[in-house]
Amino acid sequence: MAQPLAVDGLYEEHRQFLWGLCYRMTGSAADAEDLVQDTFVRMIERPPRRVDEPLRPWLVKVAINLARDLLRRRQRREYVGPWLPSPIETMDDPPSHEPSTMEGRYDLLESVSFAFLVALERLTPTARAVLLLRDVFDYSVRETADALDLSDANVKTSHHRARNAMAAYDAARQVPTSVRQESTRKSLVQFLRALEEHDVGAIESLLAEDVRTTTDGGGQFRAALRTIVGREKVMRFYLAVAENAASGKVRMPMLNGFPSVVVDIPSPAAGIAPRFTLTAELNRDGKIAHVYVVSATQKLSGLELPAPVSAPTELPRRVR
Repeated sequence: MAQPLAVDGLYEEHRQFLWGLCYRMTGSAADAEDLVQDTFVRMIERPPRRVDEPLRPWLVKVAINLARDLLRRRQRREYVGPWLPSPIETMDDPPSHEPSTMEGRYDLLESVSFAFLVALERLTPTARAVLLLRDVFDYSVRETADALDLSDANVKTSHHRARNAMAAYDAARQVPTSVRQESTRKSLVQFLRALEEHDVGAIESLLAEDVRTTTDGGGQFRAALRTIVGREKVMRFYLAVAENAASGKVRMPMLNGFPSVVVDIPSPAAGIAPRFTLTAELNRDGKIAHVYVVSATQKLSGLELPAPVSAPTELPRRVR
């Protein structure tokens, strides 16, 4: 008679890894949590036949296929404005509690960055799963085929197509090294200060000529319904944001591998989000090339940031 599975111990052993996989698959902290729960419910209700074999491959197979189904459903739903990932705290380590690299093409911290997750949105659910297993988690072709119920040939074809679709990301790829993180932090501080002081020259010097900004209000709050492109347009947009957030409290945690900004506005005007995050992506010249803003309430569930006792001294006075 097969021995029953020790669910509590297995949950603690595998939960973080599965959460990291599901977050990268969906770009959503809330969905990742639900998928992990659903995976263990499946294990309880329909356990694997061979409980004497390692359980992780079976759990990965269930979780990643549930994630593929979720992505297919999401693609059929209409979303108001651009879709962005939900921000998560990462500190200096990847959120999956794995080593910083697994010898894959992309390391674990880079693979939760906004730029990477946004690039994954160009892929089909199956191509996304193949790319993550092969190029992030360093699965072999055979292991990937087993996880996704594909042939080895289909895995190779999907992998080739996925890498082609990631070519634009790879060309501008910025790995979150400590040097890059510090450069991003300094640029953000200078950007906030320039906005507070309405210093147009300073703002222009920080932004790339072809800078872009993408905002995700989820249809709840005022946000740009299309990506804004160009230094002048982006500058005007953030000068207006700064006015609306003038009474806000600002913190600078590490989100998705890079220093970012979290703004809490005590009594926002109608249509203005009470909380939003701002993440900046630098180009290879050190200029701000893309700014991502997330204000949709459901996207901020992955943030557990207590109100600060005092704001960092390097932030502008108005937002202390």
